[in-house]
Parts: sequence; structure tokens; C-alpha cells
Amino acid sequence: MINVVGIGPGSQETMTYKAMETIEQSDVIVGYKTYINLIEDLLKEKEVISNGMKQEIDRVKKAIEISKTGKTVSVISSGDAGVYGMAGLILELSEDEEVRIVSGVTASTAAAAVLGAPLMHDFCHISLSDLLTPLDLIYKRVALAAEGDFVICIYNPRSKGRPDYLKNAFEIMSKYKSNSTPVGIVKNACRENQEVQICTMDTIDYETVDMLSIVIVGNSSTYIKNNKIITKRGYEAKY
Repeated sequence: MINVVGIGPGSQETMTYKAMETIEQSDVIVGYKTYINLIEDLLKEKEVISNGMKQEIDRVKKAIEISKTGKTVSVISSGDAGVYGMAGLILELSEDEEVRIVSGVTASTAAAAVLGAPLMHDFCHISLSDLLTPLDLIYKRVALAAEGDFVICIYNPRSKGRPDYLKNAFEIMSKYKSNSTPVGIVKNACRENQEVQICTMDTIDYETVDMLSIVIVGNSSTYIKNNKIITKRGYEAKY
């Protein structure tokens, strides 16, 4: 049996009961070392296999190999394993192994809860990492999402190797979104060193954003009230 477990944004308090139970019932835990460290208190009696970035295929192959011995294996991902996580790769590479996906709280919903209610209407996820997706295609998705007036959740927004991608994305969005459109930035969502910023498209400080941040850009009905971001759902509130 192979479980693919989303451990949420980082703190054990934001893990689902099912994720906790699945890890407890597993013989072997496989994962990226940074995510292993987030839940090390739960793994004291487990066999643990971890490695670094860009070694996802190796992790999956190892998990499949171990599962063939009859052990229950859990491959962990931060957030939800089916959102930029390990679930798809495991299903692609597995053959007759039983695979179970255990959902978790993804970064966009964790950050949204911190910011208020920015995802109350149609929204989309776009990653600015071009390791696996051509940059031209990423910018095309940004443009079409902005033209369609989606709330846009930006994953992997800015790194040392990609210092200008977020700025470029905002320049694209500015063709369709007002400069006063609210923007929320949450760094280390739901972790001890969480940082929160609320600004607008024309006041964002790109230098404060990194790979540990998620950026949420509102739509034409999004506004700021009492330092919270709210996107209108369409209800007619009566006071």
C-alpha cells in the first residue's frame, strides 16, 4: 500500500485527522527532507527515507520498491499532495500497487484564511516556476486568468534565480486589473514565523516576496475592510 499524504502548510495543527492517522499507521515515510523535518515528532518509531529537491522521481521509485515488500508506505507532500505535489507522479509511475491519496490543506486556502476571504468567487492557481513549464506558457496563463477576472493565487512567486518573474506577471495583469486591486502576501503560512502583507497592485514590494510566500491577487469585486481582503460572492447583504 502506498499512501500519498498532504501534511498541510506546516504546523501539525493544520493537518487533517486522516493525515495524522495515515502516518501513524505507516511503516515507512518517504519525503523531501524539509517536509520530513516539519513532522519529525510524528516519526520517532518510523523508518524514514528523505532526499533533496529535484529528486522526486527517485523518491517515488523508492516508495514503490518498498511497497512491494508488503510494508505500508506514506509519501508526504506539503499542502495537498494533489496540488503541485507528489500524487500525480506516483499514479503515473505505479503499476498494480494500491495507491491512496490523502488530501491536505493547500497553501492558497491556508493563506486565504489568514488574509480574510479573498477566494469567495472563481479563482485559479498559477505557479511561476519554469522548471517544468515553459515561461511563455506561464505568462499566457497569467494574461488569460487576468482577462477572465479570476482571483489569482500565485505559487513559487519569486526566487534568486527568478527575481523578475513576479514583476513581469504583475505588468501583464495590469492590462486587465486596476492598480487598486487588493493583493495579499503570506510568507510561511500557518507556521511559527508567518508574515502577512496586504497591499495593492501598484504598492506591492517585490523584494519582500520569496519562494516561501504565496501571493493572492483579487478580482474586480475584491476590496479591503478592517485589514482583511474580501472578494464578493454576489450575495446582497442587508443591514
